[in-house]
Amino acid sequence: MAKNLLKAGYSLVVCKHLDPRPVNELVAAGAQEVASPRQVAEISDVVITMLPDSAEVEEVVLGENGLLKGARKGLIIIDMSSIAPSTSTKLAAEAEKRGVEMLDAPVSGGETGAIQGTLAIMVGGKEATFSKCIDILRAIGKSIVRVGDAGAGQVVKLANQIIVALNIAALSEAFVLGAKAGVDPKVLYQAIRTGLAGSNVLDAKIPTILERNFKPGFKIRLHHKDLKNALETARELKVPLPLTSLVQQVLCALINEGKGEADHSAIINFSERLANIEVPSKV
Repeated sequence: MAKNLLKAGYSLVVCKHLDPRPVNELVAAGAQEVASPRQVAEISDVVITMLPDSAEVEEVVLGENGLLKGARKGLIIIDMSSIAPSTSTKLAAEAEKRGVEMLDAPVSGGETGAIQGTLAIMVGGKEATFSKCIDILRAIGKSIVRVGDAGAGQVVKLANQIIVALNIAALSEAFVLGAKAGVDPKVLYQAIRTGLAGSNVLDAKIPTILERNFKPGFKIRLHHKDLKNALETARELKVPLPLTSLVQQVLCALINEGKGEADHSAIINFSERLANIEVPSKV
């Protein structure tokens, strides 16, 4: 995503990180490196954050060396992390007190979408702020939709993550059933992919599953975190999510088996273990 911003002609400041490799790669591509989020804010007009969860975003925005400590009035923060909607709302309110504008803009599309600049971006925040940032977002995404005020982008991302997780769980059970019954999984895929059961999830995940390629585009531990946030938000709103809760437990089991760093398509490993069959097995 940062490389796509550079390709689009934006000057980029990047923050020193525990893992120096991506920072060094971006510096070699023309970015400037600084030592803290505060320093990023001091010399930037727009800051993009993308971090694992709510606690990390709060630290980067509100911490002692955080963005708001170095922010000038009129700075815009675009948080592209996938976090709890309540945290996004809280951070937007704190930013506004300091004259800083903020958008929550989580993404969908995985590693491929990030590399190709075709991410779906779901944006929460003020319309005027969104309009100021649309060209920046177009440099890294293809579908960019403002979905409401602060926090709304995170709600939509949680909805997205529920649908993706349940899709993968459903196709996992379906293909395990087919394999156990002796149906060639490649034939099963071709037979259903253009019908009502077809989906982007099916097309993205079944080819890699059949290759037994679970190199992460999106890790199981991150999807587990997203469903945790979905369930916590649902609890606050008194919305029952029984299917989401079940799939989150499946993800928890896979993490306990040491598969937290695998792609979320490895959800199928859970169903395979229960049925004692591997989907690409010869039938």
